[in-house]
Amino acid sequence: MRAGRARAVVFDVAIAAALGGVFNLSFVHTEAWGLQFACIGLLAWGVSRVSPRRAALLGWAFGTAWLAAGTWWLYISMHRYGGLPAPLAVLAVLALAGALSLYMAAAMALVARLRRGNPATDALLFGACWLAAELARGVVFTGFPWLATGYGQVDAPLVSAAPWVGVYGLGAVVAAFAALVGFCTHIKRQLIAGTAVAALVFASPALLQHDFTTSAGRIGVTLVQTNVAQNEKFVPQFMPETLEWLQSTLSSAPGPLVVAPETAIPLLPEQLGDDGWQRFIAPFVQGPRAALIGLPLGDYDAGYTNSVAGISRDAPQPFYRYDKQHLVPFGEFIPDGFRWFTDMMNIPLGNFARGPRVPPSFAFAGQRIGPNICYEDLFGEELARRFGDATSAPTILANVSNMGWFGDTIALPQHLNISRMRSLELQRPMIRATNTGATAAIDHRGVVTAQMKPFERGALQAEVDGRNGVTPFAHWAEAFGLWPLAALVVALLALCGRWQRPAP
Repeated sequence: MRAGRARAVVFDVAIAAALGGVFNLSFVHTEAWGLQFACIGLLAWGVSRVSPRRAALLGWAFGTAWLAAGTWWLYISMHRYGGLPAPLAVLAVLALAGALSLYMAAAMALVARLRRGNPATDALLFGACWLAAELARGVVFTGFPWLATGYGQVDAPLVSAAPWVGVYGLGAVVAAFAALVGFCTHIKRQLIAGTAVAALVFASPALLQHDFTTSAGRIGVTLVQTNVAQNEKFVPQFMPETLEWLQSTLSSAPGPLVVAPETAIPLLPEQLGDDGWQRFIAPFVQGPRAALIGLPLGDYDAGYTNSVAGISRDAPQPFYRYDKQHLVPFGEFIPDGFRWFTDMMNIPLGNFARGPRVPPSFAFAGQRIGPNICYEDLFGEELARRFGDATSAPTILANVSNMGWFGDTIALPQHLNISRMRSLELQRPMIRATNTGATAAIDHRGVVTAQMKPFERGALQAEVDGRNGVTPFAHWAEAFGLWPLAALVVALLALCGRWQRPAP
């Protein structure tokens, strides 16, 4: 009897893990957005059949496979570039995925404990618990919202809800819709529920699509892709050739606005020599063009920052400065108690200083460009802080990144789709200048209008339409952060508890 029960548990866990692995496909192959509904629906069906303890196990297995399959590229940064032994790097990826999946384990246990057999209210309960798990993963311990459910919907009809509810709200809607079908106990009810969900999904653009923004004019941009191998980026003998190419490319770029990637210049301005920095900025301080260039700034006493310098004839002196605010754990700061882990890797890590929470935009040619650096574009609620005053809010968002740490992997298209979601939430174009990819221009509807092939050195020319105006998501996220979604979780749990009848 016990052996049979153990085999059943192992089988259920294996199925849940397989669903989590398949679920991950939608974050790269976004045309397969329907996989999310199928995988979540099957998970909901499985949770509806088991005890809270086993439901927690299913949620944990689903989440661990989902995150491990979607972030396996962290292994490359730790092993190939950090020198961490391969077994330890694999263990670190699995440990991170498993730890972050404890939120999903708790969510599924709560669903199993509170559900009462009514598919409609149980689906609301499931959506609320799913939202709670994703919010916790995206916020606690500085947050790791990579692979939030909504990113798999950037090419789905339901993405029309993004400027209203943001990526987390979108994920909760997907989870609730999928669970509605999964909780139906009869084929006839499943067909009815599935038809209703499909109708709502495909009707959502007609119901929700709306332009909250207006054109602020078009501007030509040149997006530089440096393609410096990560194991050469900070090595002195490789820097002269890289810097010479970058200076020549910036100087000759045809667009009015030129953007270079994160740490495109891997040295402080004073480390470039007496006239080195002047050679970079001269074409812009003396002419009609402007540049945004990623580089470190600061000094030993004030602290160092991962920054973007904005140079133009009318820029503040000596230049406009944007300092990264949301730093990456283990990359830009070392969490308390984890020095032993970072000491095992040969990666130039440090504790960077943080920039201001609400930075000013870079004003140029009638546009207000809002820089963000690499990982920062995962946090739409933080970008929304810049929209408190519509007259000073960014008209264009500019992401500068270095994804060279992760090689030629799914991390690149995943990050591109994250930027697309920010464009949809805030209805702003996003221009991306990266080291290895994906260098691209994205319009305010989340459509990639120009893209450079990854792992090539060169420059991408594009035109973007800056936008004025504020979306509902930007309004409430600027004022309250993610607290309205947390309040929604509490309200839905309370309503479900009140509406649901006791179990027979």
